Amino acid sequence: MTPATTPPAEPESPAQAAATALVAGLIAHGVRDVVLSPGSRSQALALAAAAAARAGAIDLHVRIDERVAGFTALGLAAESGLPVPIICTSGTAVANLHPAVLEAHHSGVGIIVLSADRPMELRGIGSNQTTVQPGIFGDLVRADWDVTAPVGAAHEVDDARDLAELAVRAAAEGPVHVNLAYREPLSGAVQLPADLGPVEHPAARDDVDDADPRVRADAARIVLDLEPDDATVVIAGTGAGPLAAELAEQLGAPLVAEVASEARFGRHVVAAYRDVLRGPHGDAVARAIVVGHPTLSREVPALLQRSDVEAIVIRTPGVEPYNPGHRARIVDGVRVHGAPDPAAVRRWVGGWVAMSRAILESEAPDDPAPDIAASQSDEPSVRSAFARAEMAILRAPVDRRMLARALWASTWPHDRLVLGASRLIREADRIVPGKRIPVHANRGLAGIDGTISTAAGIALAARRSERRGVVRVLLGDLAAVHDAGALLAPLPDDIALHVFVGDDGGGTIFDSLEVAATADPDDFARVMRTPVAVDFAALAAAGGWAYRRVTTRAELDDALTARERLLLVHVPLEP
Repeated sequence: MTPATTPPAEPESPAQAAATALVAGLIAHGVRDVVLSPGSRSQALALAAAAAARAGAIDLHVRIDERVAGFTALGLAAESGLPVPIICTSGTAVANLHPAVLEAHHSGVGIIVLSADRPMELRGIGSNQTTVQPGIFGDLVRADWDVTAPVGAAHEVDDARDLAELAVRAAAEGPVHVNLAYREPLSGAVQLPADLGPVEHPAARDDVDDADPRVRADAARIVLDLEPDDATVVIAGTGAGPLAAELAEQLGAPLVAEVASEARFGRHVVAAYRDVLRGPHGDAVARAIVVGHPTLSREVPALLQRSDVEAIVIRTPGVEPYNPGHRARIVDGVRVHGAPDPAAVRRWVGGWVAMSRAILESEAPDDPAPDIAASQSDEPSVRSAFARAEMAILRAPVDRRMLARALWASTWPHDRLVLGASRLIREADRIVPGKRIPVHANRGLAGIDGTISTAAGIALAARRSERRGVVRVLLGDLAAVHDAGALLAPLPDDIALHVFVGDDGGGTIFDSLEVAATADPDDFARVMRTPVAVDFAALAAAGGWAYRRVTTRAELDDALTARERLLLVHVPLEP
């Protein structure tokens, strides 16, 4: 009789013990989402994250493409206000996170790159999938650790937990890199702490206090004292938030708020600010206060570079101050003393708002209100004329203005609107009225990459909110194709993500630049416009998304009230 044999014990893995302690430490300090791209060298981190997700302590999001993973983490962090780690393996995997790290750096968004690496003895000898990972992100990250491979020493678990706390703290103002060397055995049994979770996490974005850290005053901060006058304008760029609207009210100043600033609301907002700034109202400005990062016009930087305008920029923690002309005064906050004179506000702000309203009404009039009386007339000819007029509106072809206005009008405070870098965000910025809704755009570097992935991250974080609605994305055809991999990523059943693609046959935004008039037309089309022949219906089907093609106002209205969970709306536009 053959004696029973005991299976060999699984070898202890210092890599797994240290990786598990690091993941547990991140969770203990507030992390509630982890994004992961698979790989061999990072398997200990991956298995620790998977076990934590099974325990209900985190939400784990697996993405094959590190570019998609990076921007998904960016969206999660931007929406939740919490740091989001990204786990990846060594080699090119780390480099593929560079675009998301760049955007996070320039936007002050806290993502934590956890990159696995070879131990020291395998570096610099031509080992497979090994490159120089320490410092790969340069000055883009707020902190960068190169952690030696664990050997099973007693202090390593405590060291990993301490490192987790430091990484979370550093990520409060931007991206962080933790490069982790591991030796074989690369994984083992995962033993999570007994008290890991589910845990109480910090509140989601819409539950946090509206207090803005830029207005707190202490000994280490530069806070400027100001009084209201009738020559000040407040400028709000991406990331400004309610602070800009509050300052405009306190100073009795017009509010130049870009569409992605989340400050485009209130009585002082000037929607058609470009045209107003080019006129006599703009000439009368003597002081401009900037909050956030303006990127959508040439008029704003021109104003800030004028020698007769005092430029004041309120610093966003962790983000490079916006300072065209190198002449702005950079401060951490302002204190307003006294109240604005009501007569001066009516004259100064009222003039800006009235001019803006007149410009919008002349260039982008609202849809005519239906003549209800005509629809109920006893005269058949009157009712017939009403029906023809209504039908003409519904059959009107969709253009950029209609598309931008319709998405803006259909978005409410429980929804989210994500705007890609294209002509469409500029069109929206020119014409949409004031409205307090959640708007996001990757305007740190204003790249076209990662827009759909970022929106997916926003949707994943927003599903934990009490104000959970539809996340709508408005972007151009090139931006959609650039992030096509995001359409293949798995998404849970409890989110609604609708992507509206304005397809005008390539990068028509270049048509407005000087190159369009000087370059050979064929060369311009090939290397600047770069039109793409994409079957968006097939692309949607590949990822399991519903698809609609929209060409008329009626079809657009129908798409904006669609109930599909994942929806790709293809909107052909005239170039």
